[in-house]
Amino acid sequence: MHRAPISVSAAALTLALAAAGCGGSDDDPDTITVAYQDYGAFQAAHSLFEKVKEEFEAENPGTTVELRPIEAPPEDYQAQVNLMNQSPSEAPDIIYEDTFTINQDVDAGYLLPIDDYWDAWPDAEQYNDRADAGVTALDGSRYGVMLGTDTRGLWYNTALLEQAGVEVPWEPETWDDVLEAARAVRAEHGDAVAPLNLYSGTPAGEMASMQGFQMLLSGTGDALYDEESREWITGAPGFLDSLEFVRTVYTEDLGLDPQDALNPTVSTINNEERFPSGELAISLEGSWATQSWIESANQPWPEWSDTMAFAAMPTRDGGDPGTTSMSGGWALSLGAASTNPDLAWEVMAHALNLENATKFAVEGAQIPLRGDVAASEEFTASDPNPDLATELVDVTHFRPAYGEYPRVSLAIQEAMEAVMLGDATPEEAAATYAQEVEGIVGADNVRQGG
Repeated sequence: MHRAPISVSAAALTLALAAAGCGGSDDDPDTITVAYQDYGAFQAAHSLFEKVKEEFEAENPGTTVELRPIEAPPEDYQAQVNLMNQSPSEAPDIIYEDTFTINQDVDAGYLLPIDDYWDAWPDAEQYNDRADAGVTALDGSRYGVMLGTDTRGLWYNTALLEQAGVEVPWEPETWDDVLEAARAVRAEHGDAVAPLNLYSGTPAGEMASMQGFQMLLSGTGDALYDEESREWITGAPGFLDSLEFVRTVYTEDLGLDPQDALNPTVSTINNEERFPSGELAISLEGSWATQSWIESANQPWPEWSDTMAFAAMPTRDGGDPGTTSMSGGWALSLGAASTNPDLAWEVMAHALNLENATKFAVEGAQIPLRGDVAASEEFTASDPNPDLATELVDVTHFRPAYGEYPRVSLAIQEAMEAVMLGDATPEEAAATYAQEVEGIVGADNVRQGG
């Protein structure tokens, strides 16, 4: 399969698989299939696996590394991989896996524990504890190796803010500071510039719930889930405050036009078009945004470092620790249906070696989890991450990595969308969310916040 667009419906996905020739490798033990996301501005995985295929096949005559790039945003990518995993003949040997989906895929029986491979792998000592936590499931076993991680904050165009009278370098200390800067941009630049991008609504998917809503919620002192009591939280003041921030952005015309904000490719358009053309001033975005601008990008923007800067997202009122972030990360995992997991592990380990892990970290604008990558001359000379993005690891938060989370995430997206479009007040949207969560996880697994 080569970059075949997919539909979100199960029927269309199944047809797409068949039409694209995405069936398995007839269980050939010498053929290792690799499924990965190849979408929008993100090209690092495709570039990595093309290199791995060429190298591994040259070093191991008779072995085939079959690449299955999937051109789809995260939610649709996961849906297609799930369909592949439901058929042993189509299930990939190696899966490019968003770490927050590991527990649900373990529950579904899609992943193979790799503890024995990990324990025997000399490179394992290069990884830090955060890399362990991201791929260890609730059953205590390891189900992958992380390629890298990230943080989130406020990317901004220094010239646009300066022209609006906002002091640069910009260091907002509260949510009000963020909103005031956006208001200044609107007043100075009018409709020519979108002041603030805040991902919101169901088309944005996980971007809305994670780097939109949860970036706000994490700065309020409240959370979606109580890890100690193992309960989902509804009705917390911070949840309502976060929706109120969304309402302010869209009712005051401080964000993108709702039609543009609800475009599923909004992130790619923002980073490849709106920022380089000076049509966007601020975006609550991931540290990896630089992958859209570096030399190996689809549309390189050599001047980005003279134009763009990165600020930490403040907590709501500037309370401790003052700033906040959300982190995620992608891993490589072994498929449970693999007919030759030993060979699949060899391919996976090759993709994760020092040279290839460094390549992925640079091209994917990742924060490395291998110590030797982070210290390598190649990475330090090419590191596209702002220093602050790496420092935010100290204050970062993570999504609840449980099987129910994707449905809870969708409920968050729906609440945001209702508020941004004026179909519900923050109070109404929060109440609907509470009802949906109770239906998803059961009343006994929910507690009232506040």
